[in-house]
Amino acid sequence: MAKAPVLTPQAVDFPRWYQDLITKAELAENGPVRGTMVIRPYGYGLWERMQAEMDARIKATGTRNAYFPLLIPQSYLTREADHVEGFAPELAVVTHGGGKELEEPAVVRPTSEMIVNDYFSKWVQSYRDLPLLINQWANVVRWELRPRLFLRTSEFLWQEGHTAHATYEEARDFAAHIHRRVYEDFMLNVLAMDVIPGRKTVKERFAGAVNTLTLEGMMGDGKALQMATSHELGQNFAKAFNTRYLSKEGTQELVWQTSWGSTTRMIGALVMMHGDDGGLRVPPRLAQIQAVVLAIKGDEPVLAKVRELGERLEAAGVRVHVDDRTDTPFGRRAVDWELKGVPVRVEIGPRDLENGTAMLVRRIPGVKEPVSPDALPELLPKVLEEDQALLLRQSRERRESRTAEVSTIGEAVEAATAGGWARIPWSVLGKEGEAELADHAVTVRCLVAEDGSVPDDEDAPGNVAVVARAY
Repeated sequence: MAKAPVLTPQAVDFPRWYQDLITKAELAENGPVRGTMVIRPYGYGLWERMQAEMDARIKATGTRNAYFPLLIPQSYLTREADHVEGFAPELAVVTHGGGKELEEPAVVRPTSEMIVNDYFSKWVQSYRDLPLLINQWANVVRWELRPRLFLRTSEFLWQEGHTAHATYEEARDFAAHIHRRVYEDFMLNVLAMDVIPGRKTVKERFAGAVNTLTLEGMMGDGKALQMATSHELGQNFAKAFNTRYLSKEGTQELVWQTSWGSTTRMIGALVMMHGDDGGLRVPPRLAQIQAVVLAIKGDEPVLAKVRELGERLEAAGVRVHVDDRTDTPFGRRAVDWELKGVPVRVEIGPRDLENGTAMLVRRIPGVKEPVSPDALPELLPKVLEEDQALLLRQSRERRESRTAEVSTIGEAVEAATAGGWARIPWSVLGKEGEAELADHAVTVRCLVAEDGSVPDDEDAPGNVAVVARAY
C-alpha cells in the first residue's frame, strides 16, 4: 500500500495544503479567541529575521522606532471621515475596565494614524522639526470575519511607519522611497519574491489616503496577495489634528504626511509562493537556520564529526544547527527539516565517515549529492546564493507564464478565474469595469505604466490594470 503523503498535495486542495503546512511545520496554531493565532517558535523565528532585515532598511532612511498605545479613545477615529468609515466594520471596542463602564469607549488599535497624529501635532512646531520620521513594531486588531492563519487574523503583528514633511513633494518622494527601496528591495533580495510595484485605484486605496502604492505577489495557486503598502496621506490627518509648522517665511503651514506598513502576512506569502508538496522552502538569506547537520546514527565518531563540521560552518558565516538527536529516528528528523524548509541538510553516518563524504541535500532545487566535508565551509555559501537566486527566478517565471494580456473585461475575468492574472488597459476597464470585475470576485490589484513603472496618476495615458482574484 502506498504511504500517505505528509501534506495534502497542492493540486488536490491548495487551502488544505496551506493549513497542513502551517501546522506540521510548526509555524502557528489557532488561538482560543476566533481569529487569533499563536505563532510558534519556528514561525516567530522567521518573523524575527524579517524584522531584522526590514528594521535595518527602515532605519537607513533616517526613521526611528517609537511605541504608541494599544488603546485609542473612540472619539479620535471620528476626526477623519474616510478613515473611520473604512475601519468601522473591523473595530474592537473596550467599554468596561476595572469593573466599571468607561466614560469613553476605547478602540483597540486597528492602525495608529489617529494616535500618532495627536502627538505629531504636539511635537511639530517649526520647519526645524521636519521631517519627522517614526516607525513602530506592534500588534493591531481588525475583527476578521473569515480568518486564515497569517493571511487574515483578527490580531496580527506589523510595522507601521508615520511621517510628517514640509511639502507635498517631500512626502510623495518619501512614500515612493519606502515602497521601492525598503519594501521591494527586501522582498526581491531577501524573500526572493517576485512582486509587482504599482498604484492602487481609488476604490482599493487606504482609507484616508490620497494615494496608495502597493506590492503584489502571485501565490502558487495563481491568486494575488498584497504584500506591503505605502500611503500618501496628503493633509487629511494634518487638518483633522491641526498639525502645523512655522515655515522659514514665518507662516503657519499644515504638514504633509505618509504612512506605510508590512505584516506577518509575509509569512503566509512565504508559504504560498515558495512552498511545495514537501513543505516550506525558505530563502537562504532569510533562513534562521541555513544548514542543518544531521547525525544519522549515534556512533561517537559520527557525533564528533557532525559537531566539528557544525563549528566549521558557523565560522564560515553559515547559520547552522547540529541535529544530534539520535534517539529520534533519522527519517522522521529528515522529514521534519524538509517540512520546515531549511535550505541545506548535511547528513553524516558511519558509512559516510568510512568514505570520507557527507550527503549534501539542497531543499530548494530538490537535489542531493555526496561531497567532501572539508569542502563544505567554502562550498555552502555559494550553494546558498545559487538557491536564493533560483527561488526568485521560479517566482518570476510563474507570474510571467500565468499572466495574460487581454483587451476585454470578459477575457480578464476568464484569466483570473482560471487561476492567473490579467493585464488590461485601464482606459478599457475604468471604474465601471472595476465594478463589473467585483461581481466575479476579481479586483484590480494595481495600476502600472506601460513601461512597468509606477504611474504618477490613476488616469495617466497608457496605464495598465493588473487584475486577479486575491487573498
